[in-house]
This record gives sequence, C-alpha cells and structure tokens, in this order.
Amino acid sequence: MAATGIVTRFAPSPTGYLHLGHAYSALAGWRAARAAGGRFLLRIEDIDRTRCRPEFTEAILEDLAWLGLDWDGPVRIQSRHFAEYRATLGALEARGLLYPCFCTRAEIAAAGAPQGPEGPVYPGTCRHLGDAARAARIAAGAPYALRLDMAAALAAAPGPLSFAEQGRGRLACDPARFGDVVLARKDTPASYHLCVTHDDAFQGVTLVIRGEDLLAATDIHRLVQALMGWPEPAYAHHRLLTDPTGRRLAKRDGAQPLRALRAAGLSPAEVLAMV
Repeated sequence: MAATGIVTRFAPSPTGYLHLGHAYSALAGWRAARAAGGRFLLRIEDIDRTRCRPEFTEAILEDLAWLGLDWDGPVRIQSRHFAEYRATLGALEARGLLYPCFCTRAEIAAAGAPQGPEGPVYPGTCRHLGDAARAARIAAGAPYALRLDMAAALAAAPGPLSFAEQGRGRLACDPARFGDVVLARKDTPASYHLCVTHDDAFQGVTLVIRGEDLLAATDIHRLVQALMGWPEPAYAHHRLLTDPTGRRLAKRDGAQPLRALRAAGLSPAEVLAMV
C-alpha cells in the first residue's frame, strides 16, 4: 500500500474492552498523523484465536468512533492474513533461519534458563536436533513452535542494528538477549513479532507510536525488518497510564473500560481530557 507523508497506526488486540490507556495511545497516533496531514490506520491484532473475540473488535470500532478518532482506509484484521505470514515464515525457513522446537514452557523453565526481557531465554535444546530426529517427531504429531535461530539471524542481518526513537535519537539494538524467539506456534500460526513487522511494512507505517512496555521488543522487530529487507519506521514509545496505586492500566487487571465511562455520563471530550 503506497503512502505519502507520515503514517501512524493503532493496533489493539480484541481480548477485552478499551480503557484509558488505549485511548491515550490511540489519541497520540491520531494527533501525530492529523497534525502532519498524514494517515492514521486501525489494525486489529487478533492472531490469538483462543482469547480474541469478535464482540471486542466491534466494541473497539464503536469506542474509537465515539471518541471521534477516525481512521483512514479499511481496518486490517490480522486473522485474515495468515497466508501472508506463512509466506514470510517460509522465506526465513528457506534461508535456514528457523527450526522446530518441541519443548514445552514447563521444560524450558525447569532447565533453569536465564531470564530475558520476555521470560526465560530458550537454551537452544532443539536447535541441535538432526534433520531425521526433527522429521520423526513431526511425523509422530508432536506439537512444535518455530524459533528464530538468533545466532544465524544476526550473522545474516546487514550491519549493526539500531532504530530512531523520538526524543532520544538512535538507540542500539541487542536482540541476542531474547535468545531464539518464537515466530509461530501450533495454536498461533504467527507470533506478534512477525505479524507486527510484516503489517507495518505492508501498510507503509512510518511512525510506530506505542507503549514503553514494547520498547525492548523493538530490537527483535528491527532484526526481522533487516532480514526481510523491510523499511525501518521511526518509533515513539510513550509512558503507560497507571491507576492510583501506580499499577499500569491493563485489561487483565480489570481497568475500567471506556464504555463504563460513557455509561456513567462522561462525554468524549471529558474522556480525552483525562488522558
């Protein structure tokens, strides 16, 4: 999709209702695009088919419209594009950068792996399996994930990796600290890391505005972009909104949804003023 000027996006997962933290992020992306005469895109990241619900997708559209945050072009629904993500996985696999991993989360934790930014770093157990052993396990129906061979990927990536962070200049990347990250699972045909980088490139996103909790993950995203020859967007990781106790607003912790504020009689202007 061709784009001129700044292109931002808001990309929630429909696992619950939007809350003030979502409104803050969406407003930041919307304002940046509108101020520059650019485009603001809406993407629904629903690759987790066990937790995502169509009713939450509908609620996202309704809440954004109520706030007056309009978007440009059609909404991209990730679950409709698994074939595109599989093609990217196939390209990485053809270069010898992926391998099947049969280990469970419990087995990885029991191995005493060091902690990385996303939990225990995978110790590379299945990286050393021979082709025959892998084929036998797959033929037997053993579930597996596809992991990125981090050492091979870094060797294949062109030059040292970094990214432009608004207000901070260029930041160096260290994706090795994540270990061999998962790019696909049996129950989720493509991971967040793969889908988000694919879609940002496909949609021509030039500025990624998102929460600071995803700052570290940018190292992985820059690696995938470099491996695939995708363009590098600029990034702006904003602070996270918190409740009166200092805990970040999150759906899983029961953060008050926007629709509850609407039901309580607040106007869109009053909600936007809160964020």
